[in-house]
Amino acid sequence: MSEQNFDIVILGGGSGGYAAALRASELGFTVGLVEKDKLGGTCLHRGCIPTKALLHSAEVADVSRDSAKYGVKATFDSIDISGVTAYREGIVAKKYKGLQGLIKARGITVIEGEGRLTSPTTVQVGDTTVTGKNVILATGSYSRSLPGLDIGGRVITSEEALELDFVPKKVAVLGGGVIGVEFASVWKSFGSDVTIIEALPHLVPNEDEAMSKGLERAFRKRGINYSLGVRFQGVTQDENGVVITLENGTTIEAELLLVAVGRGPSTANLGYEEVGVTMDRGFVITNERLETNIPGLYAVGDIVPGLQLAHRGFQQGIFAVEEIAGLNPVLIPDVNIPKVTYCDPEVASVGLSEAKAAEQYGADKIEAYDFNLAGNGKSEIIGTAGNVKVVRVIDGPVVGVHMIGARVGELITEGQLAVNWEAYPEDLAPLIHAHPTQSEALGEAFLALAGKPLHAL
Repeated sequence: MSEQNFDIVILGGGSGGYAAALRASELGFTVGLVEKDKLGGTCLHRGCIPTKALLHSAEVADVSRDSAKYGVKATFDSIDISGVTAYREGIVAKKYKGLQGLIKARGITVIEGEGRLTSPTTVQVGDTTVTGKNVILATGSYSRSLPGLDIGGRVITSEEALELDFVPKKVAVLGGGVIGVEFASVWKSFGSDVTIIEALPHLVPNEDEAMSKGLERAFRKRGINYSLGVRFQGVTQDENGVVITLENGTTIEAELLLVAVGRGPSTANLGYEEVGVTMDRGFVITNERLETNIPGLYAVGDIVPGLQLAHRGFQQGIFAVEEIAGLNPVLIPDVNIPKVTYCDPEVASVGLSEAKAAEQYGADKIEAYDFNLAGNGKSEIIGTAGNVKVVRVIDGPVVGVHMIGARVGELITEGQLAVNWEAYPEDLAPLIHAHPTQSEALGEAFLALAGKPLHAL
């Protein structure tokens, strides 16, 4: 048995954990970072980065098919899945190497192995006891399934979907949230026949309803099938494929069923309950400052109830360390964290939807403006349709920004600044947006809400 002592011990080296480690080192703390797999966690190795690489390959495929309308003579031959895999793995490997170098350069000690919380200040890793004045729990999440729905064979999760060495001819996706619509988008671009099954009334149901309906129209135009508002009942499989049954008796046949019904907290058998941490359905309960019921013990990322986003975990990792350091960091509520779904077209949002704003302030106290990207020069050039919608309190600040269209994920940072700084459209209207850019659509919406629309009647 050996012992290692640090100022801060972090259990988990994903987005939340490694961000906490880097910030802690920057503030002069000694850091022990416990990770059983690879630094970077789900986001780098099985989530954000590799799926966005797939989506870029999908975009290239679509552009090559449509090249003639841009005056370029090119032909689309086929998807070389081994080439796509090499591209995806190369991106991940480069980012992983960079992260390892950064962690090493900051003098952070990485303890490899599965850690278990054994007291509010100790983590056991094999024969080594790792002790910290403070401990941060950052153990991330896993792909969930539904009760009675077993993963295996032709019923897969996003992890297996990433590793496929073929393009399925026909695929069903259970879940119309972020993961489901992104994989549906990829597979359609790769040539698959795709059907999404979503029990709620809309795709991406956490978004403003206008954006959800916009995505449904776009997917219908792309030939992506979907079933909305009917629950999944069961699935059978054999060597040829799967048959999915819905509660209304409808059946859907496919080669594969991707289960994309969300992610659960990775907290089982890690000692949290035994140490006395307050839990709820596997999630670690914290106060708004990310401290658990045990003083000095913090939790960040997907194990804390709320949005499961890599950048939320990243921000929370920094926040927890600054809280430990007594810096009183600024609290960013989940609703004001930007969200992006990287399908084609992209969906991006921050702040309150129009419905939520009406609920919070009263329908007569808010107004929204929806600018169609058909009026935006750069959007016309790159061949995208979509909308930019801004919600404000009448005679008050911007409280929500919602977008759908190609590349709109790159615009949401300006929306985040407007919402979090409680900017009035009148404050924003005089500011200049470069021409021609898609950001001008956001500028037009601000102008309209300030009472002086320029390119809209």
